[in-house]
Amino acid sequence: MHSPDRKKVVVVGAGFGGLTTAQLLARTDVDITVVDRRNFHLFQPLLYQVATAGLNPSDIAWPVRSVLRHQSNARVLLGDVVGVDTDARCVVLDDGRRLPYDYLVLATGATHTYFGHDEWAGIAPGLKRVDDATLIRRRLLMAFERAENTDDPVLRRALTTFVIVGAGPTGVEMAGAIAELAQHALASDFRSMDPRDTRILLVEGASRVLGAFPESLSEVARRDLQRMGVEVLLNAQVIGCDERGVTLKDHRIDAHTIIWAAGVAASPAARWVGCPADRAGRAIVSADLSVPGLREVFIIGDTASMKTADGKLVPGVAPAAKQAGEHVAACIRAEVQGKPRPARFRYRNFGNLATIGRNSAVIHYGRLKLSGGLAWWLWSFAHIYFLIGMRNRTLVAIQWFWNYLSYGRGARLIVGSDNSGKP
Repeated sequence: MHSPDRKKVVVVGAGFGGLTTAQLLARTDVDITVVDRRNFHLFQPLLYQVATAGLNPSDIAWPVRSVLRHQSNARVLLGDVVGVDTDARCVVLDDGRRLPYDYLVLATGATHTYFGHDEWAGIAPGLKRVDDATLIRRRLLMAFERAENTDDPVLRRALTTFVIVGAGPTGVEMAGAIAELAQHALASDFRSMDPRDTRILLVEGASRVLGAFPESLSEVARRDLQRMGVEVLLNAQVIGCDERGVTLKDHRIDAHTIIWAAGVAASPAARWVGCPADRAGRAIVSADLSVPGLREVFIIGDTASMKTADGKLVPGVAPAAKQAGEHVAACIRAEVQGKPRPARFRYRNFGNLATIGRNSAVIHYGRLKLSGGLAWWLWSFAHIYFLIGMRNRTLVAIQWFWNYLSYGRGARLIVGSDNSGKP
């Protein structure tokens, strides 16, 4: 039961940052309310595996109430936050409820951005939610089904042409996974068409893939993608996008399935509290991750412009969000106990990881640059480690091991509906 005499901590968002904050305050004399619009914690880095039929959504998600069920000072509310009244110290929900707080942690994440072309959203879905992953999976599998049903070679070619816009980790991983799906898992499933004839294009506006990695690893990734049959188009800017394909500056690509992985925009958390933001909408926070002028409000994770001690932007990855949650929990705990809070958030860089496909990944950690099979196994172990719960870790490990041996992808179910009007 919550006590009226204890400090109230409201955590908005049950991602890595928010959930870590709540869990690390378990033995602190505070009452915690975790608010999220969904009732589960999602491991976003593996969403592409759901989108390409490698995993089921339940393999990478876990109910928030289950995670916190043994934490007596924490409760979970399902709700959509629409604003914050900083004067009254209340969080405002879409149904009119107001949640009072003494400390507020905004860990609301980010979504994809179309750089001023929001009309492309229905045509080229991004990959931030379970709904996005199941929609993309439906479109991928339906494209092969429709290609099997047609005798028109031009239409069949367009149906089996897939364009991924953006060659960061998500785009690279999606391209490699679609290639493996077509070359192996689906290769023997059809009679009128051959999935191995699938055309996959990875379109990137910059001069190389995986721009956050050293150039040598970017080149390894590009070569591995091309070895898998992916066409990598660099310095290529998308200027048009419709249900029949994409238009680049110098040519047109006919494709019925387009996936967006080109950029992210932060949630409106900065606007809720009147905090300055950068070009991507990330809140510009103080060194201790609090909002300037509002020491009781913290913004963390993808929705914050968190900086390292030397002024570099902290990457939007799960380890960074967890570390930010650890720091905020330490700040709140210290003040509740009458101690000074830690002055600065210190980010520990555990490296960048990206997988291209079977036995192919790249890892950059300090001076270490690793690629190939060993990097792929390390990437796999790291991602299993960050999953919530032993059940999910075990299921994903078994599924991956089976897929590795059989080249199969068992989650090839076409479910749900497509609001774009596509069948």
